[in-house]
Amino acid sequence: MSKNIAGEELMNKIVALCKRRGFIYQNSEIYGGMANTWDYGPMGVELKRNIKDIWWKNFVQERDDVVGLDSAIIMHPETWKASGHLSSFNDALIDCKTCKSRFRADHIIEDALNIDVEGKTEDEMTEIIHENKIKCPVCGSIDWTDARLFNLMFKTFQGVVEDSSSVVYLRPETAQGIFVNFKNIVDTTRVSLPFGIAQIGKAFRNEITPGNFIFRVREFEQMELEFFVKPGEDEEWFDYWRNYPMEWLINLGLSKDNLKYYDHPVEKLAHYSKGTTDILYKFPFGWEELWGIANRTDFDLNAHIERSGKKLTVFDHEKGEHIVPYVVEPSVGVDRLVLAFLVEAYTEDIVDGAERVYLNLKPELAPVKAAVFPLTKKEQLVEIARDIYNRLKTLFNTEYDDSGSIGKRYRRQDEIGTPYCITVDFDTIDDRKVTIRDRNTLEQDRIDIEKVRDYLLERI
Repeated sequence: MSKNIAGEELMNKIVALCKRRGFIYQNSEIYGGMANTWDYGPMGVELKRNIKDIWWKNFVQERDDVVGLDSAIIMHPETWKASGHLSSFNDALIDCKTCKSRFRADHIIEDALNIDVEGKTEDEMTEIIHENKIKCPVCGSIDWTDARLFNLMFKTFQGVVEDSSSVVYLRPETAQGIFVNFKNIVDTTRVSLPFGIAQIGKAFRNEITPGNFIFRVREFEQMELEFFVKPGEDEEWFDYWRNYPMEWLINLGLSKDNLKYYDHPVEKLAHYSKGTTDILYKFPFGWEELWGIANRTDFDLNAHIERSGKKLTVFDHEKGEHIVPYVVEPSVGVDRLVLAFLVEAYTEDIVDGAERVYLNLKPELAPVKAAVFPLTKKEQLVEIARDIYNRLKTLFNTEYDDSGSIGKRYRRQDEIGTPYCITVDFDTIDDRKVTIRDRNTLEQDRIDIEKVRDYLLERI
């Protein structure tokens, strides 16, 4: 019987499990930690890698119309002038004069008054906060500075001299690396419209109010695809890329009931967008964006054409001329996917009167696919268990464990989401059979050792 857990209680349990079982650690914890900065432990890095591998397989490897790229994190600063990030990638910040806390002005207004202030200037938001006497969420005072704009990009210096001529930025998105390499890919491959360029990589945003564990952080990883199409065919492809990620998420285990679309109103679209849809997930802290799909038209390529003076076009064989294609962008954060799958998978039930926690992850996502246990440390059992383990670990991530009671070993594997546990017992010495336990149903199958490999490959 499963227990229903939600909201803050569920979030706290997931955070505790992630620390206890080696999924996610506080960054620099021995020095007091870095706020809202996290490190992925042995289990977390496996889960994250599985998500990325499956995405790459489905979005790149299995498709004939998508190629891959891995661009650098630090790019020429002219990139960000062309893309508009230097001029428009800003948040309006406001400080409490009493406690010195700093907030995004739009968040302060939306939380206090439940109104949408998108499109308001910093002066307009300052006026709203002062006129409505909005209190500081930290100390309760009503003594604010004026709101002012703050650019979200991390700035650093290239070379030995730290002056304006050596300023560079950590990329705030991976998309621009694709756009500036557009000509290289067209010239060096046989791509023709429609085609996509995909990459997985780190991005950095100097968020003032990160939070909700790994949902909003300053250093994150994106899986991004820019799909280039002929103008006039963009809306058809936008619908395609609106639906494909939703099906992908459901196939990997997210519930339809916890997913929905949010179509951005025309008046709230980003400056580069003809249409944007977010796939929202019902996190413990509410409905939030998981995956964004945007019709970016030809904005980015034209911006780089104008700034660089280079020809970023592709030949349209039907028209017999070079054109600047439109682009549809499905973009998702890996860290948010990790959190969504953990939220969906976290399960508590009662087994034989005792509480059990397990992660109901799809086998292809599970950090460990199978665990092998000798019932005791008797030499013959250990030898057989080790042999099974050594054969399986060449196929997928497998663990060997001979410490503690068999019950405790089961519970640990349940908490990290291992779908199958294989136990070598005293009967194995004579009948050459082992017991395989299913994580979810707790059902046990007794099978020949030589059939273990095929048994697991059919199910993972």
